[in-house]
Amino acid sequence: MSEPGGRTHFGFEPVPEADKARRVRGVFDAVAGRYDLMNDLMSFGLHRVWKAYTVAVAQAREGDRVLDIAAGTGDLTRAFARRVGPRGLVLHTDINEAMLRRGRERLLDEGVLVPSVLADAQALPLPDGCMDVVSVAFGLRNMTDKAAALAEMGRVLKPGGRLLVLEFSKIAAPLAPAYDWYSFNVLPKLGQWIAGDAASYRYLAESIRMHPDQAALKGMIKAAGFGHVDVHDLAAGVVALHVGVRC
Repeated sequence: MSEPGGRTHFGFEPVPEADKARRVRGVFDAVAGRYDLMNDLMSFGLHRVWKAYTVAVAQAREGDRVLDIAAGTGDLTRAFARRVGPRGLVLHTDINEAMLRRGRERLLDEGVLVPSVLADAQALPLPDGCMDVVSVAFGLRNMTDKAAALAEMGRVLKPGGRLLVLEFSKIAAPLAPAYDWYSFNVLPKLGQWIAGDAASYRYLAESIRMHPDQAALKGMIKAAGFGHVDVHDLAAGVVALHVGVRC
């Protein structure tokens, strides 16, 4: 979240807003090559189930136009492309060039031909009301101005279009001590062992704690022009899927 005076947070560290994007880019530049493997190890493979659930809830139909933001290595992009078929369109977008390139290579290797666009979610290069579905999985918490990004997502959606925000959230209280121990002790060591980068995964753990919880994010989505917002807790709140319908 932004603070007065043009400051925000990079994990637990207060930083100038202008500096956050650069530092987040450094994180993803560092981990792009091992991103998929680390996701599997960190979540015990559950991230695949969460993403499949997101695509199912989105209810994208043949011929729909879908914008996948912070699409990274393209898991959601690939699934949506199958849903919308050759008459539809899926845009694979990310602000990080290394992640976008990695995703495009994977998609091409699997025969999925979609446009890949370097794009900032806070200033999308798209006209108003052009998309049926917008998705962002595990990307919103890294954005400097989340309210601006959500407003942009709403702007490019058609009335009645659906926004899917899959993101780490606030775990059920009884599980919090064990989750904190795993996050701050196991994740950085796993990151060092697999990706040669403990700091990026320490940032991951910190960024989750700084992200708005389920109720706060629901309020932000409604404030961005969504008349109805459902919240689906997954894995006891480790992850939450917010589903907004554009007014």
